[in-house]
Amino acid sequence: MAESPAAPPRDARPITLRDLAGMEVQRLAGVGPKTLTGLHHLGIESILDLVSHYPRRYLDRTRQATIRDLRAGEEGMVLATVQSIESRRVRGGRSMVMATIGDGTGRLRLSFFNQGWRVKQLPIGTEAVFHGKVDEFRGQRQMTNPVVDLIGTRTGRIIPVYPQSEKANLSTWELGDLVAQALRRCQPRGLAEPLPAWLRDRHGLVDRATALRGIHEPASMAEMAQARRRLVFDELLRIQVALVRAKRELERSALGIEHSADRGLLDRYLGRLPFPLTRAQDRAIAEIRSDMTRPLPMHRLLQGDVGAGKTVVAVATLLTAIEGGHQGALMAPTEVLAEQHAIGLRRDLAGLTVADREGGLFPERELRLALLTNRTTGVERTRVLTDLAAGAIDLVVGTHALIQSGVGFRSLGAVVIDEQHRFGVEQRAALRVANEDGRVPDVLVMTATPIPRTAAMTVYGDLDVSVLDELPPGRTPIVTSWARTDAEVDAVWELVRNEVAGGRQAYVVCPLIDESEKLEVASANEVFERLRAVDLAGLSVELLHGRMPSAAKESVMAAFRSGDVDVLVATTVIEVGVDVPNATVMVILDADRFGIAQLHQLRGRVGRGSYASRCVLVGAEPTPDGVARLEALVRSTDGFELAEVDLDLRGEGTIMGERQKGQNDLRLASLRRDREWVAHARDAAFALVDGPGGLDAHPQLVDEVDLVLRDDDQEQLLKG
Repeated sequence: MAESPAAPPRDARPITLRDLAGMEVQRLAGVGPKTLTGLHHLGIESILDLVSHYPRRYLDRTRQATIRDLRAGEEGMVLATVQSIESRRVRGGRSMVMATIGDGTGRLRLSFFNQGWRVKQLPIGTEAVFHGKVDEFRGQRQMTNPVVDLIGTRTGRIIPVYPQSEKANLSTWELGDLVAQALRRCQPRGLAEPLPAWLRDRHGLVDRATALRGIHEPASMAEMAQARRRLVFDELLRIQVALVRAKRELERSALGIEHSADRGLLDRYLGRLPFPLTRAQDRAIAEIRSDMTRPLPMHRLLQGDVGAGKTVVAVATLLTAIEGGHQGALMAPTEVLAEQHAIGLRRDLAGLTVADREGGLFPERELRLALLTNRTTGVERTRVLTDLAAGAIDLVVGTHALIQSGVGFRSLGAVVIDEQHRFGVEQRAALRVANEDGRVPDVLVMTATPIPRTAAMTVYGDLDVSVLDELPPGRTPIVTSWARTDAEVDAVWELVRNEVAGGRQAYVVCPLIDESEKLEVASANEVFERLRAVDLAGLSVELLHGRMPSAAKESVMAAFRSGDVDVLVATTVIEVGVDVPNATVMVILDADRFGIAQLHQLRGRVGRGSYASRCVLVGAEPTPDGVARLEALVRSTDGFELAEVDLDLRGEGTIMGERQKGQNDLRLASLRRDREWVAHARDAAFALVDGPGGLDAHPQLVDEVDLVLRDDDQEQLLKG
């Protein structure tokens, strides 16, 4: 009698990530209450969490280091057996655990401070992986507080080592066994594949099932690298699809303003500039004008190094809107910067005329500019508000006062937001709904903080990006040095005196306003008093900081601009936009307290005229990271190069800022190590969103984006 065919599985459909997310980890054999508690300590609640808990490193037994190979001063990782271990009390009542390990080629001492539990974890005979920096003490090699991974009796050429914690009390082999069981139980149905074959072929990517097996159970390090490449691409692609989808939805749902292609007003402005545009400026203006002549609202980021000429591009944007009878708004983060913008624009636009659309006696009238900040009060404020609403003001410069209640426009055509990271999402959104007819003005956000290309694609992925990557001719290079000793600092003040004697001016920047007991760093008040009385006695020295009343700040800045003040002692209130071409020296005290981007911004306040300029970083004993930052500033004046150094030093978490909070998708991918894959993922996202059928043709991928990047994550991601 013929054997009856086996009944088909109840659900023959391949397993999706959403399926795995819905399977509780306790359905695996061997997961009792104790193991479950440990898994929860590691944030593992579902099978998806488990298979996404990737090894943090691998022990390659084909290239395994031995204790004999270890060298003092270098990091090392060895598989060895505990030969002796004891705990004792040291000064201050702290515990110190001393152990000796061996592997047949030699012995190594281990010291663990305040980790008394290691005695229980590492009884004599325990085999484990030890990872740390090797030092030499009294002629013996040792590791202090090494990372310990218990791998038990696991065999194989490549052993995955999983992230562990003392609270979880789970060994790496227990985690590995659970992952292996989960992957084994997925095999009958297989894992769903969200990527189309053409995309996998284009980048040489393995399928998802192969990738998960290869990351957890690689037969070789080459197989692991191939698996990592696919999983990194998945993580980055999900983020890029969320960004590109939001960008396209915004374009579909928003009604923009189709600006005139006429460039008469723009050409008259450019024709009066004392210098030709750089190729980068020409390119950025062409990109912006192309956006503005379309019926969709522009949403573009302009990033450029200090002094790259962003203001000219910003004015070109605003004049393109004004040419067609609309209004322009330039929004700055501080009153000092808004007032400076207004001064510069009044000078640069003086005498420019626009068509008179109000039925006056003459066909043209002079372009009208107004300043609106919280300092604008009384009669002047009423006049500005009335004229803005009537369309009698063509261009308004201001702070967040521009988006307060009571401020209305007749037809706001373009908004330029300077240093956009200083404005909240609600503030930017308010400008987008400024017009009563619902038409969304074009928005250009500018930053003088160069962002690595990969980070820009992720942090500002829903914006189009224009880059100014060359400086206008005539900008003098800034020579940067680092003063560490008292003698070198004395020479700094002599340099300032010499520059002032030659008719120039100087900045001295401090990290704090008042003295701090916690941080022994220079305060602006203390430095101001000392310089005025001692180091720079006889010179005109003034103080500027953020807590001063607005009128006092503007008075000091006006005096510095006019040359009545020789030396300006300031906090980082002068970090962005302050433009005094006669200032040739920037002294930054306790420079190691600042980040690379901030130091580069501060340095950019000098070198703005035709005079040779100097920046001196003062810092005595910085941390190793501080040394790396200061050395980078001395070595390079290229903001984009420095941004890459910053990314390498600080990591993408600080670059992405708040956007990364709550994101649970970057488990493997790194904006530093995987720079090229960010670009590949962005290109792929556009190809998928804009391709035949759009994202409707890729429902599995869309479901993964919505699963892994939950609503709050996507909202955080889209704050730009």
